[in-house]
Amino acid sequence: MAESLTLKVDGMDCPSCASKVEGAVCALPGVEGATLNYSSQKLKLEVVNAGEAEAKVTRAIEKLGYRIISEEAAPAAPQGWWQTRKGRLVIVSGALLALATVLSVVLPEYADYVFAGAGLLALVPLAKKAVMGTLAGQPFTIETLVTIAVIGAIFIDQSAEAAIVVFLFLIGELLEMIAATKARRSVEALADLVPKTALLVVDGTVREVPASALEIGDIVEVRPGGYVPADGVIVEGESSFNEASITGESIPRHKEAGEDVFAGSVNADGLVRIETTATADNNIIARILQMVEEAEASKSPTARFIDEFSVYYTPGVIVLAALIAFVPPLAVGADLTEWIYKGLAILLIGCPCALVLSTPAAVTSGISSGARQGLLMKGGAVLEAVGRISRVAFDKTGTLTKGAPKVTDMIGFSGDPQEMLALAAAVESGSSHPLALAVLERAEGLDIPEATESQALQGRGVQAQVNGATITVASPRYAESLTTIDAVHLQSIRDLEAAGKTVAIVLRDKEALGLLAMRDELREDARAAMTRLKEMGVAPIMLTGDNALTGKALADELGIEVKAELMPADKLEYISRLGDQGTVGMVGDGINDAPALARADVGIAMGGGTDVAIETADAVLLHEKVTDVPALIDLSRETMKVIKQNITIALGLKAVFLVTTLFGVTTLWMAIFADTGATVLVTINALRLLGYKPKR
Repeated sequence: MAESLTLKVDGMDCPSCASKVEGAVCALPGVEGATLNYSSQKLKLEVVNAGEAEAKVTRAIEKLGYRIISEEAAPAAPQGWWQTRKGRLVIVSGALLALATVLSVVLPEYADYVFAGAGLLALVPLAKKAVMGTLAGQPFTIETLVTIAVIGAIFIDQSAEAAIVVFLFLIGELLEMIAATKARRSVEALADLVPKTALLVVDGTVREVPASALEIGDIVEVRPGGYVPADGVIVEGESSFNEASITGESIPRHKEAGEDVFAGSVNADGLVRIETTATADNNIIARILQMVEEAEASKSPTARFIDEFSVYYTPGVIVLAALIAFVPPLAVGADLTEWIYKGLAILLIGCPCALVLSTPAAVTSGISSGARQGLLMKGGAVLEAVGRISRVAFDKTGTLTKGAPKVTDMIGFSGDPQEMLALAAAVESGSSHPLALAVLERAEGLDIPEATESQALQGRGVQAQVNGATITVASPRYAESLTTIDAVHLQSIRDLEAAGKTVAIVLRDKEALGLLAMRDELREDARAAMTRLKEMGVAPIMLTGDNALTGKALADELGIEVKAELMPADKLEYISRLGDQGTVGMVGDGINDAPALARADVGIAMGGGTDVAIETADAVLLHEKVTDVPALIDLSRETMKVIKQNITIALGLKAVFLVTTLFGVTTLWMAIFADTGATVLVTINALRLLGYKPKR
C-alpha cells in the first residue's frame, strides 16, 4: 500500500529544476508518483515504504546538486542574495572573470589560458549538475547546453566569451532565485499572521503556551489588540474583529458569544474567551496556505503542454546546433570554426529556461495574488478555466441576497395569527435554514409548543407533529395540492410574490391557517457585480428554488435572467445544458448547491472561511462579496494575458537571435545574454501579478 511522503528541496527556483528532480525521483524503485512545487520547494511522493524511500530519494536529489532540508532548517530570517549558494557562486565567478581580465592585460600572451581557467573553474558546479543529471536519466538539461557551449568555445579559442557566458548564466540563475523567493514569501507571510503563543485558560488561571500546542476544546483568552491564535467559537465576552488577513475586509465585524472567529484575525476592543475548534495545522490560515501550495503544484493545461513540448525541444536544439555546426563545412567546405561558433550560439539561444518559466511563474503569481485578496483557486487549470467563463449562474439565497430574510407580512386565514406563528415556529425549531431562522426570530417571546417527527419535504416545505396535529409550512404551490385556498387569499399571495417576497402557507392537517411572507434583500454589491459582468461579456443568470414571481422581482432589480422553482436536480440539469453553450461558472454557498457546483466547469463558493466552502468548489470567495466574481474572472484573464506575453517574449527573442546568429551577428555572450534577458523579462512580467488589483 502506497504511503505519502513530503520533503523540502533546497534550491528549487525554476520549473525546469522541478521537472529534472521529478524525472529522477520517479525512476526510483518504490516511488509510485512525485509532484514537486518549485515555488514552495515541497516534494510530495507516493511510495511503497516511506523509511527506505526517503533515503533513496535524498541520495538521488543530492546527486543532482540539490539537498533535502527540514522546515526547521529553513532560515528564520530572510537571507541576502550574497549569503546564498548561488549568490556566492556569482561572486566567485565574477571575481575570476575580473582577475582574468586584469591578467590578460598584464600577461597578454597568456590571456586565452587565463580566461579558459576562469571559465572552467566557474563551470565546475554546472558541469557537475549536467553529469549527475545525465547519470540520473536526465541528460537534456540547461546545464548540459551551457557546459557543451562553454567547452566548445574554449576548444575554438573563444575563452574570453566562454568565461562571460558562465558569468551571465549564473547571474540569470541568481535572478530566478530572487524572483522565486519573493513570490514564495508573499504567500508564506500569511503564516506569520497567526501568533506563536496563546493564553490558555485552565481552572480559571491564564498561562502562556505555544499556539501549536493547543488542542480542540481548549479555552483561550484573547485581549484587546491581540491576534486570535486558533479557529474557535466565542464562549465569553464580545468584541469587534478585524479579519482582513483572511477575507481582505478591513472593516471590523462585531461578534458575540456563539459566533465563530478565525485564527489570524485581530481582536479590536473587548476581552473574549474562545473555545478552539481546530488545531494549529488545520486552522483557516493553514488551510489557505495548503490550498495555495496544492494549487501552485497543479499545472495548468498550458503549463502541461509546455512541459511536454520541452521534452522534445531541448534535444531538438542540440540536433539543430550540431547540424548548423557541421553540415555547412562538410557539405560546401565552409569554415569549420565559424560554423561551430554559430552552433554553440544556437545552443545558448535555445536554452528553454525562459519558455519553461513563462507559464508557471505567471500562474503562481496569479494564484498568490488572488489568495492575498480572498480569491482562492484550486490550481492552474481552474485559473485558466475561470477566464473562459461566458455564462455564470448564481444561487439566490445567501449568494445574491444576504441570506438573512425577515418576516415582512403575516396574514391569518382562520384563527389567531399569533397561534399560527407559534405553530410554524415549532415546526421550524432546530432548522438552520434562513427562512426558518426568520420565522423563529419573528416568533421570539411566544410560547412555542414541542414538535416531533419533523421532516423536510424536498423543496416543498417542512412538516411535523404538534399537539397531535400535522403542521405543514409549505410553498403556495404545494399547499394548493393539499387544500383549497380562496381567491382573495390567492390574490394576496400573488401580490406578495410580485413584490419579491417568499410566501409560506401554514396548514393544520388540511386546513390553511394563514401565510407568512418573507423578504431576503439583495446584497449591496449585487447590482454592481451584474453590471461589471455584462461589461466583461459574461452573461449572469439567477437560479432559485423560490417561486417565479419572487425570482423575477429580484432578477428585474438586477437586470438579469432568472430560472425559478428549481429543485437541486433541476439546477444540475440546467447547468449541464448551459455547459453546451460554452464555459459555465456556478456560484453558490457550497452546501445545498454542491451538485450544480460540481457539474459546472468552474464551481465558485461564497466562502466566509467555512470548512465546507473551502473544500467544495473549484474557487472560494472569502470576502463573501458578489463583486469578487468579476474580480476573479478579471484576475484570470490578466494572468492568461501575462502568460501569452511571456511565451511571446521567450519565443520571439529566440527567433530574432536565431536569425542574427545565422548571419554571423550574434556572439556567444549575446546569446546567453538573450536567454538570461528573456528569463528576467518573463519573471518580472509574472511578478507584476502579485500587485495586481482586479476590477470589481
